[in-house]
Amino acid sequence: MIRVARYGLALCLIAGCGGEDAVRPPPPPPKPIVAAADAGPTAPADPLGPRPALGAPSPFTPPVPVAYKRPNGMAVWLLERHSLPIVSMQIVVPVGAAQDPEAKGGLAYITANMLDEGAGKRGPLELARDLDRLGATLSTHAYADYSAVQLTVLKKNLSAAAPILGDVVAKPQMAPIEWKRVHDLWQNGLKARQSEPGEVANVVIAKRAYPAGHPYSHPTEGTIPSAAKISLEDVKAFYGASFRPDRATCIVVGDLTRAELDPLLDQALADWKTPAAQTAAKPADPVKKAEPAGRRVVIVDRADAPQSVIAVARPGVAASDEDAPIASRVNTIIGGSFTSRLNQDLREEHGWSYGAKSRFSFTKMRSLFVAQAAVHTEHTGDALKAMLADLSTYAKEGPTDEETEKSRLLARADLVETFETVDAAARRLGRSAGIGLLPEHEANASKVMNRADKATLKKLAASYIDPNEALIVIVGPRKEIEPQLKKIGIEKLEASGPEGQTL
Repeated sequence: MIRVARYGLALCLIAGCGGEDAVRPPPPPPKPIVAAADAGPTAPADPLGPRPALGAPSPFTPPVPVAYKRPNGMAVWLLERHSLPIVSMQIVVPVGAAQDPEAKGGLAYITANMLDEGAGKRGPLELARDLDRLGATLSTHAYADYSAVQLTVLKKNLSAAAPILGDVVAKPQMAPIEWKRVHDLWQNGLKARQSEPGEVANVVIAKRAYPAGHPYSHPTEGTIPSAAKISLEDVKAFYGASFRPDRATCIVVGDLTRAELDPLLDQALADWKTPAAQTAAKPADPVKKAEPAGRRVVIVDRADAPQSVIAVARPGVAASDEDAPIASRVNTIIGGSFTSRLNQDLREEHGWSYGAKSRFSFTKMRSLFVAQAAVHTEHTGDALKAMLADLSTYAKEGPTDEETEKSRLLARADLVETFETVDAAARRLGRSAGIGLLPEHEANASKVMNRADKATLKKLAASYIDPNEALIVIVGPRKEIEPQLKKIGIEKLEASGPEGQTL
C-alpha cells in the first residue's frame, strides 16, 4: 500500500495534480520574427559627416626649368625643388650611337663607359671610394642620340661631389690598363647577349627594320665585329669631338638656387673649355627613316629553346612629332600596361606568356613601334596569331571609352611619378635636352597628351599599329616553330644570325 501511495503521489506531481488542466496540450512554439525585406544592420552615424565624392584628378603639368647659358657656352636647365635636401645633376651631350662611325658601332657606348674608369687625380677605385664616402651615385650612359653623366647626392655633400662629376666629364684618364679591362668585359658582354633571346630580337629588329647605313640600324652597345675594330685612340678622338661645353646641357634638379649653382659649376668645371678646333661627331641624317616594306618574317634559330620570343615592329614617330605625346597613350592601351590588350590576351586569357608589352622609342629621328612577348615554344604560332589579331583589331576599331579614360589617367600617373624624384626628373629633362627639344617640351606635351580624345587615339592607332606592313622577328627553335607558322598562313621565312647577319 505504501508503494502504491508513493507511486500515485509521483504521478500526481508529474501531472501537476490539476484535473482536466493536467492533460491540456503544450503551448505552440513561438512564431519566428520575420524582418522587413529592406531592413538590415544599421551602421553607426559617421561623426565626420557623409564622405565627399571624389572628382576626376586635375591634369598634371610638369614644371618648366629655368634655362640660361654659361660663359663657356654650356646650357643650364635648373629646376628648383626644395622639399628635400637632395640634388641631381646631369650633363648631356647630343652625341650617341647614331653618330658611331661606319663599322664601329658601340663607340659612343664604350666612350661613356670609360669616363668613370679614372678621372682627374683619382683612379677608378679611388673614384668609387670617394663617391661611396659621400653617399653619392654617379652613372654614365650612351643612348641612340645622346650621352650623359649623372650625379645624385645630398645637398650637404654636393660641394665635395660636384668636382668628381667635373673630373669625369672634363678629365677622364682613359688609361690603357683600364681600357684593356673594360674592352674585354664589353666583348664578353656582347657574346653573352647572344644567349638572351629578347636582346637578340631587338638587335635583329634594328638591323632589318632600317636600311643599311641608317644611324639606328645597329644596337647602341655595338656588335662583336664592331667592338673588335675599336681602339682606345678611337675612344679618345670620339670623346674630344663630342664632350664639349658648347654642345652640352647641364640639368640640375633639387634643393639648389642659381646663386648657389653658378659658383659650384665655376669650381667643378673650371678647366672644361671649348676646343679651338671645331671638330664634331658626324650628325645623324634626319632624312633617312624606316619605311614599311611589306610584311616580312625573320627567324633566329635557337634549337631546343623552351620559349620563343615574338616581336612585331612598325615605323613609329620622332620625339618632336606632334603625334609623339599622344602615341604614349596609344601604346598604353595595346601593350604599355599590365591591363593592356596584349598582356590580358597572351598572359591572363591563354597563359602562353608571362608578359606581353609594346613600346614607342623616344628618339630624334623617326623610330619604331615594337610589340614583343616571350611565349611557350609549343604555342608560338597561336601567340603570334593572337598578337597580330589584337594589333589589327585595335588599328581598325581604336580604343573603347573605358580604355581612353584609363590611358589618360595612367599617362598622368607616369608623369607624376617621373617628376616626383629629383633623379628621375633630371633623366627626363636630360632626354629632352639630348635630342634637341626645348625646356618646356614636357609641360607642353603633357597638355597635348591629356586632351587627346577617343577619335584622336583611334586615328593614331590606325597610323602606327596596323601589322599588315610589319617586320616580324621570332627567336626560337625553327624546327618546332616553322610548322606552327604554316598553320597560320606564314610560309616565307628569312633566316638571321643573333646579330642580324643574313644566313
